[in-house]
Amino acid sequence: MNKRIQTVNGDVDPKLLGFTLTHEHLYMKFRHFYKEPPKQIADKFQSNFSLETVGYIRQYPYSSQFNLLFNDLESKQAVLEDVTAFKSFGGGAIVENSTEGLERNIDFLKQVSSTTGVHVVAGTGFYIADVQEYNSIKRTKEELYNHMLKELTEGCVDYPSVKAGFMGEIASVWPLKDFERKAIAAAGEVQAQLGCGVSFHPHRDPEAPFEIIRIYTEAGGRVDKAVMSHLDRTLLEMEQLLDFADLGTFCQFDLFGVEVSYYQLNDAISMPSDAQRLDIIQKLINIGKTDKILMSHDIHTKHRLINFGGHGYSHIINNILPRMKSRGISQSAIDMITIENPANWLTVKF
Repeated sequence: MNKRIQTVNGDVDPKLLGFTLTHEHLYMKFRHFYKEPPKQIADKFQSNFSLETVGYIRQYPYSSQFNLLFNDLESKQAVLEDVTAFKSFGGGAIVENSTEGLERNIDFLKQVSSTTGVHVVAGTGFYIADVQEYNSIKRTKEELYNHMLKELTEGCVDYPSVKAGFMGEIASVWPLKDFERKAIAAAGEVQAQLGCGVSFHPHRDPEAPFEIIRIYTEAGGRVDKAVMSHLDRTLLEMEQLLDFADLGTFCQFDLFGVEVSYYQLNDAISMPSDAQRLDIIQKLINIGKTDKILMSHDIHTKHRLINFGGHGYSHIINNILPRMKSRGISQSAIDMITIENPANWLTVKF
């Protein structure tokens, strides 16, 4: 069959995908990850955004319930305007990584794509066990397999006329829970059958990416169609990252735009800056791993959208690509990372 990419508005020739963000969210609810703010500034998080509070929210983004609600009317309007700007600056496609447990909304994804002209690819699969409904947790590996297979080949459960374009983000905590192991193994089996792409969300432990790929490959999954997300907050030692890169998966750095070193979800580490992310990417380029690098923002809270004072989906295009060029990274390498690699990962032919 012809090679193609399955978007929410139909099949697209991989050559026409264009500049692609491989790990974003357009609609989801993230309130499960709420964190209490420091007591002395708790009053700053009781209201919605203002010039007086936005600095506090940038520092403690998971302490604002309003910020974590990424599926209300305010978010939807802000996302539409943000993706419109992304298109105007040369953006071509966005891979939407919301799966079961994060309230995926195919209808809104179609609206965004139709309104803006940006290709949107929807994922299928399962987020961490802790956000799953009771009926999902009790599913067997075969049932998880059948769910993802059907959404990729026939149509999504919540929107039968639209097919998912990849599996992801398939998420897990650490140590991995039984449900998460089943989901990873099922993804490996589906990948082996269809040859489609899959994206994994590891927990914030350096052992997690290695264990996920072990389970996935033992189930038959191909490493060259797998993406490991969030490596810029997971494998902070270069030696660990190089060991992982040698496994052959796509290494994704998807927190561009996060410039606050304090990381609320793991305060034992310091979040790297965009400059440090580029340092890492440049090292991977220098050792011949250009064809295994992906970049994105993982926007999932209001404060990172333009309308709420954030950098928006256009940040990499407007602010990071010029820095890459000034560092001496060639246009061909940039195009491979932002255009060719995403298309190769997403291309299917079943």
